[in-house]
Amino acid sequence: MAGHSKWANIKHRKGAEDAKRGKIFTKLVKEIIVAARMGGGDPNANPRLRAAIQNAKSNNLPKDKVERSIKKGTGELEGVNYEETNYEGYGPGGAAVLVESLTDNKNRTVSDVRHIFSKHGGKLGENGCVDWMFDKKGWIAVKKSDVDEEALMSVALDAGAEDIREEDPENFEIITPPEAFEEVKAALDAEGIPFANDEVSMLPQTYINLSGKEAEQMYRLMDALDDNDDVQKVHTNADIPEDVIEQMQ
Repeated sequence: MAGHSKWANIKHRKGAEDAKRGKIFTKLVKEIIVAARMGGGDPNANPRLRAAIQNAKSNNLPKDKVERSIKKGTGELEGVNYEETNYEGYGPGGAAVLVESLTDNKNRTVSDVRHIFSKHGGKLGENGCVDWMFDKKGWIAVKKSDVDEEALMSVALDAGAEDIREEDPENFEIITPPEAFEEVKAALDAEGIPFANDEVSMLPQTYINLSGKEAEQMYRLMDALDDNDDVQKVHTNADIPEDVIEQMQ
């Protein structure tokens, strides 16, 4: 399991179930509020808000919740003040883990995150201990069944993509500089090329191969972190075998 891309695809497959439980809605609302607070309520002038709204729509967050969240972010409605806080640590086998959170209570969140790491064979580390192993990149997954490879390469690379990978059996994975992320998505839209998943994320420079018990523990660690309401995104350089993923789901 390639660290970022496969975990993102697993989350995407789990999304329908999470949405039914309302789990994902809390995270979507928080991101919209913070994006609007930091960059204003106009999505045309605020790329982070635009991406948050698109993500909310794809996960069926009701329109009225989107609009209220934007107003809470801009101060038109009273709302909770969420802070961005990142955590770093190590999972089973020494795999690197980055955690991005939005929280209204840092003490609660760090306590919860530390407990999750400890419970699943990991350890919370100091700031800076693993972030140097990752690069901030745009990531777009396009189903192989939806597009011709040469056509995809032509459109994506012309729009500023850095690379197109085939590590995933189902998807082409387009890697972009963060500043070219929106331009590449717009180029795909203009050519009628659908994409299954997309986000600006932290991609690992190298991967650590895990197997057996360590791979199972790593899956549980990532799943538990993802399930925490204060956690927005989780990144790892762990490579978990496909048979372990199927067994754990």
